[in-house]
Amino acid sequence: MTVHLHWFLPTGGDGRTLVDRHAYTDGGIKRSRITPISGVRAPDIEYLAQIAKAAEQLGFEAVLTPTGTWCEDAWLTTVALAQHTERLKFLVAFRPGVISPVLAAQMAATYQRITRGRLLLNVVTGGDSTEQRRFGDHLGHDQRYARTDEFLSVVRGAWSGLPYDFTGEHYRVDGALTALPPDPLPQIFFGGSSPAAGPVAARHSDVYLTWGEPPEQVKEKIDWIRGLAEAEGRTVRFGIRLHSISRDSSAEAWSVAHRLLDDLDTETVAAAQQALGRSESVGQQRMLALHGGSRDRLEIAPNLWAGVGLVRG
Repeated sequence: MTVHLHWFLPTGGDGRTLVDRHAYTDGGIKRSRITPISGVRAPDIEYLAQIAKAAEQLGFEAVLTPTGTWCEDAWLTTVALAQHTERLKFLVAFRPGVISPVLAAQMAATYQRITRGRLLLNVVTGGDSTEQRRFGDHLGHDQRYARTDEFLSVVRGAWSGLPYDFTGEHYRVDGALTALPPDPLPQIFFGGSSPAAGPVAARHSDVYLTWGEPPEQVKEKIDWIRGLAEAEGRTVRFGIRLHSISRDSSAEAWSVAHRLLDDLDTETVAAAQQALGRSESVGQQRMLALHGGSRDRLEIAPNLWAGVGLVRG
């Protein structure tokens, strides 16, 4: 088995605590807090270039770049960073519901030529209805996955090099194609824990992603998706997203974890748990169930700590 290691780009701001994310703009909601605040670093291109170069020099294959209101646009940011790196690949997260599938196919093809093949695609169907509506998407949870299924069918059809026709519930295209298909085709990374997500992952993903659940729960998901993919005549690889706290000794690493907890007051945790609890994402609900908002139930497997999930999605 070959292991591929990726890092991430903090395109929503960076800091040393669990609750400073996005604080440099306060989400743009309270206009009185647009200026940077103490201890939080804005995601300017110079800082992100430092991180990208360090990840490349240290041997990471790629970096994940998120999507959403509270971060910089992943396509534009990473294509700029490609000019500061040579080998590093960019796992660009994007939402199918807010862009034409044929335009996405064209953008990916152009990206591959500009970067000489360094694009990976992270398809984010979306589990937060408030965020989806902000971008003009009013479909329900399962409908979004049905649309993603059609979206990815059109994308792959447009990459085929021949005109592609498609008629579905959400898309109708006639003669879709990209003049020059991407070479190589970008690998598609996909996550989703709901019954609606599994078949879409099996049909379209190259890599199925899960969050940091205990090993036995991860195995259940792998077996589920592998079985669905085999029924489709496909083979899917698997990835897991974890934050790591790395120090020279286990005791030092756990000390850092405890310090991160000390920075969280009861009100902050309660507010975050309430907000996260409104998510339609089955994966997010599975993560919340691991600790139930309790500080006493955070080591969910040996050296697997769920403290980040107290305040972050």
